[in-house]
Amino acid sequence: MNFNSEQWANIHKTFEKIWGYKEFRPPQKEVINCLLEGRDALIIMPTGGGKSICFQLPALLKTGLTIVISPLVALMENQVNDLKNKNIPIELLHNEIPRRQRKITLDKINKQQIRLLYLSPETLLSIPVWQLLIQPHIEINGLILDEAHCLVQWGETFRPSYSRLGAVRQTLLKDKISSKKIVIAAFTATADLQSQEIIKSSLRLQNAQTFAISPYRSNLSLAIKIAWNPRCRRHQLLNFIKRQQKQSGLVYIRSRAESEELSQYLQKLGYKVVAYHAGLSALKRREIEEKWLEDKLQFVICTSAFGLGINKPDVRWVVHYQAPFLLSEYLQEIGRGGRDGKNTKTLTLISEPTGWLDSTDQQRNKYFLQQLHKNYQQTKRYFYQIPKQGNIIDLKEEIPKIEIISSLLYRWKKLKWINPFDYELIADISSLNIGKIIKKSQQELQQMKQYLMTRSCRWQYILNAFGFIKEAKGFNCGHCDNCQRRR
Repeated sequence: MNFNSEQWANIHKTFEKIWGYKEFRPPQKEVINCLLEGRDALIIMPTGGGKSICFQLPALLKTGLTIVISPLVALMENQVNDLKNKNIPIELLHNEIPRRQRKITLDKINKQQIRLLYLSPETLLSIPVWQLLIQPHIEINGLILDEAHCLVQWGETFRPSYSRLGAVRQTLLKDKISSKKIVIAAFTATADLQSQEIIKSSLRLQNAQTFAISPYRSNLSLAIKIAWNPRCRRHQLLNFIKRQQKQSGLVYIRSRAESEELSQYLQKLGYKVVAYHAGLSALKRREIEEKWLEDKLQFVICTSAFGLGINKPDVRWVVHYQAPFLLSEYLQEIGRGGRDGKNTKTLTLISEPTGWLDSTDQQRNKYFLQQLHKNYQQTKRYFYQIPKQGNIIDLKEEIPKIEIISSLLYRWKKLKWINPFDYELIADISSLNIGKIIKKSQQELQQMKQYLMTRSCRWQYILNAFGFIKEAKGFNCGHCDNCQRRR
């Protein structure tokens, strides 16, 4: 379908009326056109680039329901509340919603009274929700995977439901009265070429159009510093925070226990700070997010989930107290700073490379690989114990880890999903080389290590790593620590 000037005038009118903008940012118009034409897409746009408008606007212009699959409650609530204030027929479903409200939302879906439904992969595949969505009379026009990098980073062992999303479209279409297409679009701020292929394959995208915008953000200054021992690490953090003059920020840390320990230490020094991690109750996490957004907390000591999709424009600094395992995680987390376009500082603290004086970073990487190896070996053993065909709901009591096992087997191309609940083993596993799979993870860790130790422009390294080879050629940002050092 090609839209004429009159149709685009109406699209612009809706866009301006709801969001208040007169013009689209590149490539918003092209993405919106792609989804309105019913074509699958993979969209890679930097944080703050206006990704959500690209799927929210087409959802309002089409008939039927658009399902938005999102990883975190805070991320969903942030977007849903914003659109509800604009009088958009939108709802969300998650485990924390009271039973009465949940019943009202399910009734609205049944009566086709909403245009956008936000939920997590786990909620989508919960039996009551799924049994409603497959009803023949419910028209579904689109499946949107927001923060699609989570499918790659979290999808094997942490959030195994992601591996089943590829079977959703064909199963939904099976019994629908309407023969209309269901378009699938995946949105993320970070995906290198390998991650892009995993996303396309896992979601079974058909002739997908890829929109990839350079991750470079001129307002983010990148810096890495060596902390020679744990005491030095704290000292460097304190010095950095003092220089920020009470401006809003984030400190990323890799474990729950360490986030609690560091926040208590900083509280004693008089800082308005708390720890945030998955071990806290949902109510407590919401409370921390609200306090931070309202500037009642200067910063938060947090694990990787914090800040995903939360729109706080004036985050002036981001510290990685410990480096992430993956370069894509790093890019996501620094991307939560400077969403208003103003200059923002980032700092990553690392142990000295040899590990002789402080082996903390090396030990964390070693533990990470050991846990992967343990999970992979366990899955290989289970391959011979699970039925060749089965339903993961039926098997859950007998094999509590069936979701993780099936997710890993799917990634290894040893299992296919007949629908989101029934699987079939499709290959023998005896030839599977666990060492080779672990080696890939080691290469990802090595990529992060190379970034931390590079002497060239840090943004140039990132551009190359994410496939923007042309843009990276001869590139110097002029404001990372390496560029400044050369100047």
